[in-house]
Formats: sequence, structure tokens, C-alpha cells
Amino acid sequence: MIDRKIIAGNITASSVTDIYYIAKKEKGHTDSISFIKNLVEVVEVIGVDKRVIINALTSDMKDFEDAVLASASELNEIEVIITRNKSDFKNARLRVVTPEEFLAGLK
Repeated sequence: MIDRKIIAGNITASSVTDIYYIAKKEKGHTDSISFIKNLVEVVEVIGVDKRVIINALTSDMKDFEDAVLASASELNEIEVIITRNKSDFKNARLRVVTPEEFLAGLK
């Protein structure tokens, strides 16, 4: 859907390093770098700055990493977070759906 310009995809800058770390364990450095190069061609990378961190620190969310993601999304006016861990975002101030819920909402 992102490739076909139906939706815009966004990831946080801090997620890029997480993706690299996970991918490197499975596929090695070269394949991981290639994957990330392709990924950043189709998604926007949104920043994690002091304002994002302060908002995350003062949020009601229990998981700090998820609070950072929610804060960055909110400050960048992202409409929805799509995640398999919806329960981790129950105190987020924006719409959070599973991939299945998102796709069902398009019908």
C-alpha cells in the first residue's frame, strides 16, 4: 500500500537502529543495510528529539520505547499507529490499530 501511494508510511529514526539490529542477527550486516536503504526509500523517517522525549517521559504509557513512538507520531500529526502490540498503546492519545483492523477498515 505504501509502494502504491495508497498510504504514507512513517517510522521513527530510533526504529531504524532497532530494525538494523534485529535484521543483522538474522541476515548479517550487508543484507540489513540493503534492506534499510530500500525501506527509507518508501517511508518517511521522523525524528526523535528533546520534545519527543519530554512528551514520552510525561505520558501515561508504561513502556518508554512505545511512549517515544507515540509521542513522535503525535507531534508529527500521524493519524494512526499500526502495531501488533495494540495493548502497549492503550494510553496513547492517537488511534492505534492492529494490521488486521487497519485492513478491515479499508473495505
